[in-house]
Amino acid sequence: MQNNQGAGMRRLFLTFAVCCFLCAGSVAQQSSSSNLPDAPSATAQTKSATPAESTDQSGGGLFSVLSKSSWVFPTLATNTGPLSPGQKFELACRNSVSLATIGGALIGSAFSQAINTPEGYGQGAEGYGKRVGADMARSASGNLIGNFAIASVMHEDPRFYVKKNLSFKQAVKYSAIRVFATRSDSGKPVANYAGLVGPLAAEALATTYYPEGNNGVGDMFTRYASDIGWQFGGNLLRQYWPNINRKIHLLPAPEPTPKKSQ
Repeated sequence: MQNNQGAGMRRLFLTFAVCCFLCAGSVAQQSSSSNLPDAPSATAQTKSATPAESTDQSGGGLFSVLSKSSWVFPTLATNTGPLSPGQKFELACRNSVSLATIGGALIGSAFSQAINTPEGYGQGAEGYGKRVGADMARSASGNLIGNFAIASVMHEDPRFYVKKNLSFKQAVKYSAIRVFATRSDSGKPVANYAGLVGPLAAEALATTYYPEGNNGVGDMFTRYASDIGWQFGGNLLRQYWPNINRKIHLLPAPEPTPKKSQ
């Protein structure tokens, strides 16, 4: 009986995964160049070595703010130049220990503790610490497998490009599309295999260290669905992060680069 249930869960999980990938391919194929994220101007790209000089043509020094706030959201793009495998590895490592990742683990673990899942971790400070550690490990695995390994092999750009002048409804739609579609290293719309397969592989790996009774296929499926939801929420927050940062003044505004004397 248990074998039949396990086989049924595996078939359900594989069906869900195939549907995600087909949806990703469909979204990527239907995307046109007008739907691609906005990028810095050519001037900003040539001056990428000096972030303070990279400015958003719509005003506010958007991409300078993004450069300065990379310790919060390292995956925010500040230029359209392709990343080398080494740069993707660095990005994956930085994103694994970013404030956004740590904050998400702390909040998510607090919720998991409140509903006592996984039950094997127990309660109290020790149980909370185990949950935080497991969440951080899953994030690190997903980043290294997705944002580095898969993105390098598939030539995908794992960064998030802020799209300017969107209404809230358009921002929600764009954030949802970015879960399934991304840019290639050459700037073309492609299926987001790094963002879909990375978390899936990380959850499969998590079954080796999650406590007994919470490491089955059904548990993996539940965590993976949660990961996809977190991706959507994270995309929406990234989309609005430059404006949020300017309003709360979390990071200082970049100083203008002094002009060279003639």
